[in-house]
Amino acid sequence: MKYSRKNQARKNVRESSLRQAKKQTKIAGGDFFDKLHAYRDVHAHALFSSLGRIVAEPFNSIMTISVLAIAISFVSGFHVLAVNIQQLTEHLDASNQISLFLRDDVSDAHANKLAESIRKNINVQNVKVISREDAAAEFQTYSGFGSAINELEKNPLPIVLQVLPKKSLEDKRGLEDLQKEFQQSPEVDVAQMDLQWIERLRSIIDMVKLFASILNILLVAAVLLIIGNTVRIELHNRRDEVIIEKLVGATNSFIRRPFLYAGFWIGFISGISAWFIVTVLMLIVRQAVEKLSSLYGGSFHMLFLSLTDTLALIAISSLLGVLASWTVVSYQMHSTKLKKQVRLQK
Repeated sequence: MKYSRKNQARKNVRESSLRQAKKQTKIAGGDFFDKLHAYRDVHAHALFSSLGRIVAEPFNSIMTISVLAIAISFVSGFHVLAVNIQQLTEHLDASNQISLFLRDDVSDAHANKLAESIRKNINVQNVKVISREDAAAEFQTYSGFGSAINELEKNPLPIVLQVLPKKSLEDKRGLEDLQKEFQQSPEVDVAQMDLQWIERLRSIIDMVKLFASILNILLVAAVLLIIGNTVRIELHNRRDEVIIEKLVGATNSFIRRPFLYAGFWIGFISGISAWFIVTVLMLIVRQAVEKLSSLYGGSFHMLFLSLTDTLALIAISSLLGVLASWTVVSYQMHSTKLKKQVRLQK
C-alpha cells in the first residue's frame, strides 16, 4: 500500500512535469509581452549605445555635426528667406497700385463720389483719396522743395485716387484692362501704373525661389554623403565586431540596428544645431532689416522658424541620417556577401 502511494505520487509529479514542459514548448521564447519587452530592450540598448559611441569620440563627432549643421542651416535659411520674400511681396502688393490723376476742374466732392463708384468694382480692393492739400503736404515733407511750393499762388497738384487692385501681382492682363477702363473716365487725366516694375519683381522672386530649390537639393545630397561617409568609417572601425556577430548567427537587422541609430543621433543633433544657427543669424540681422524697412515707411517684420518648421527640420534631419546609414550599411553588407560568394566559388 505504501509503495503504491509512492508510485502514484511519482506518476503525478512526472505528469505535471510533462505538462509544464509541453506548455513551455508551446510558448517557446515567451509570450507576446515577453517578446515585446525583449524588442524594446534591444532597441533601447542600440539607441543609447550608439549615443555613447558618439560621445566617446567628441572631436570627430563635433567636427561631423558642425559641418552637417552648417549645411542644414543653409537649407533652413533659404526656407526662411523664401517665407520672408513671400511676406515682402504681400507688403509690396499695396504699392502696386493704379494712380488716377484727376483733372483740375474736378472738385473734392466729385472726387469722393468717383472713389465711391470705383470701390464698387469687383476688381478693386481699396481706393484712397489724396486731396490737393494732402498732396502738397506730402510733397513738402518728402521732396525737399517745401519752400518752393509756398511761393506759388495756386496749388498745382491735382487730386489723386490710389486704386489698389485685387491680386495685382498675379494678373497682368487684368491690371492692363483695369487701367484702360479708368483712363476712359472723363474725370481722369492720367491713369499711371508701372507694369514693368511688377514684372521685374515677379522675375526676381521666381529666380530666388528656383535658386533656393536647386541649392537645397545639393545641400540635402551633401548631408546624405557626409552622414553616409561617417557611418561607413564607423562600420570599418567595427569590422571585427561585425564579423564575430555574423559568426555567432546575428541577423542583418541586428547588425544594422546600431548604425541606424547612430545616423539618427547625428541627424537629430545636427538638426537642433542648425536651428540654433539660423535663429542666431536671424536675431543678428533682424534689427538692421526692420530699420531699413522703417526708413522706407514700411512695417516689415522678419519671420522666424515656426514650431511646425522647427519640428519638420529636426524630423527631416533625423530621417536623412537614418536613410544614409541604412543605404551605406546595406551596401557594405551586400558587397561583403558577394565577395564571400566569389571566394567560395574559387
